[in-house]
Amino acid sequence: MNKAFVKESSNDDDEDLPEGATPLPAGTKNYITAAGYKRLRDELMHLIDVERPDIVQIVSWAASNGDRSENGDYLYGKKRMREIDRRIRFLTRRLDKAEVVDPSMQGDNDQIFFGATVTYANQSGEETTITIVGMDEVDLDSNHVSWISPIAKALIKAREGDTVPLRTPAGIEQIDILEVRYPQKS
Repeated sequence: MNKAFVKESSNDDDEDLPEGATPLPAGTKNYITAAGYKRLRDELMHLIDVERPDIVQIVSWAASNGDRSENGDYLYGKKRMREIDRRIRFLTRRLDKAEVVDPSMQGDNDQIFFGATVTYANQSGEETTITIVGMDEVDLDSNHVSWISPIAKALIKAREGDTVPLRTPAGIEQIDILEVRYPQKS
């Protein structure tokens, strides 16, 4: 077969990437907190041990009913099984590449690294608190931002009391770091 017709992917995760997820940048590690790793591992185990066997049973039952071309249970079941298998492949790859970082090892450090919870104020005095986490743990509703996000890149290695520049669509904004904390050792 001519190579012109073969899809080449620089990153194996891209084909199984969930909608809205960001692929790992080339050459970067997949840093993740212990809690995030456990959450992804639990999801993977639930898919393998519970959801997939349930769908296989439904598809098997639906297939035994005869004509599969108009069998909604069969068609939906096969589609759902493909979705589950795609998610299993994605989670397996991400967990294999994951490098668990324990932010509680930072102790009383006032310098910002992965896993830090940072409170900062913008130029108009509005305070925001964020936690710097892995790409697979991002949850903007909980103010968990990726360590490769612009705000995290601006904050990493800065210290409590520093003022750092943040590049925004509106231009450079100076932000003041008010507090840096890490989770307590368990």
